[in-house]
Amino acid sequence: MKNIASIFILATLFACQEEPKMIKRVKAYQTSASGDKLSLKSPSKKPPTATITLKPETTFQEITGFGGAFTESSAYLLNQVSKANREKILEAYFSEAGANYSLTRTHMNSCDFSLDHYSYAPVENDMLLDSFSIEEDRDDIIPMIKEAQAISKDGFRIIASPWTAPPWMKDNNDWYGGKLLKKYYPTWALFFSKYYLAYEQEGIDIWAFTVENEPLGNDSHWESMHYTPEEMGAFVKEDLAPQFMKEGVEAKILVYDQNRGEEMLPWVRTLLTDEELKPNIYGTAVHWYTSTNEWFPESLQETHELAPDKHIIHTEGCIDSEVPHWNDDAWYWKKEATDWGYQWAKEEDKHFHPKYVPTYRYARDIIGCLNNWVEGWVDWNMVLDEKGGPNLAQNWCIAPILVDVEKDEVYITPLYYMLSHFSKYIRPGAKRIGFENTDESLMVTAAKNADGSTIAVVLNMEKVEKTFELYLNEEKVLFTISPEALQTIFIP
Repeated sequence: MKNIASIFILATLFACQEEPKMIKRVKAYQTSASGDKLSLKSPSKKPPTATITLKPETTFQEITGFGGAFTESSAYLLNQVSKANREKILEAYFSEAGANYSLTRTHMNSCDFSLDHYSYAPVENDMLLDSFSIEEDRDDIIPMIKEAQAISKDGFRIIASPWTAPPWMKDNNDWYGGKLLKKYYPTWALFFSKYYLAYEQEGIDIWAFTVENEPLGNDSHWESMHYTPEEMGAFVKEDLAPQFMKEGVEAKILVYDQNRGEEMLPWVRTLLTDEELKPNIYGTAVHWYTSTNEWFPESLQETHELAPDKHIIHTEGCIDSEVPHWNDDAWYWKKEATDWGYQWAKEEDKHFHPKYVPTYRYARDIIGCLNNWVEGWVDWNMVLDEKGGPNLAQNWCIAPILVDVEKDEVYITPLYYMLSHFSKYIRPGAKRIGFENTDESLMVTAAKNADGSTIAVVLNMEKVEKTFELYLNEEKVLFTISPEALQTIFIP
């Protein structure tokens, strides 16, 4: 009888241990090599192979946003397609039903993705910039931004970046390479504030500036201007920040603005430890071109640790050194793309530049960045043509949306959907949250939005499906992610 009673008690105890409740109203959206494009997926009934536990009590950086760049090339192409296709593209990027971009970038003066070289101050030795004018942008970039503003319900932030000062301000008097002459530091600072105020008069607020796009240079393949870390810091402290204060310019200042990895470390070690500089800067801007498959977490972690109160924003990345593949979704899921370093990188750096899968390059990098203190992620051109241009430097690239102007056709590539998995659901003001994941083959990140909704993003690069239990606050839900797929789970 005693054994029977013990068994009865144990059975009663087990019966009282309730199974975790099922999370209600949860939605999962999937993009996959098999053809899903933000397709809605129902919870699974298959046995789980992994467990992902979200930890909303553990918080990290606040999210600024996700988006792409307003370039002259993109704006020019929008002027060439029909009104219906122009609206289709801008709605796809900026509407709530679309990617709902919240963070963008544009170029100050011309860049490689311009139709020709130009400066807003072409008159030589115009120290007071009496000739300054943004007329060059009035027929393309400005209308594109204004139409995007009209579509966007929540609005979006804009980061502006110069590729170079006018050649007459530089020691080599050229668009390519060279350095800003010291005597023109005040004039170049004035250039920034004039640009800010001119755009403000157009009803366009510039949220932030990077001091210089890729200050390490690009071997003079397109517009560039070189700084050392010390020179950039001096320009900000002695000229740019005082000019902003004088003119009431409220834009934030981001330093560096080139690739992650070893090459950024001398910059952040110099700039983020300069106590005189730190009050004048918002943080560090980074790019991804050092590798097609590595996000360099060590360099991002060190950047955060050097100045935990400063911010890290990825301001540029694209599928580079590739002519676009038109209406060929399968190619974007194949390990066939190559980048600039595939042929030209030094032998010791070749492993950073293998053939790669374009969709994974986006998803891996964004997840890796978010998990290492990056708070915003900006793509490069929003629109390019079927040749990967137009582009004055002929360094062809791929954009998430492509157009054939002659046929007035639009191709929304799988890259657009990869970006949308983040921009559409992780909104500005969200906080990245902690998680535990029992399957190392799944890449995961998670965030909690300001409205209380929780987002988990899961990447499966394996050729087999995975089923995982997702736990949040002692509740759970079961989802199956397809082979070669990205899944965003939205919990209201």
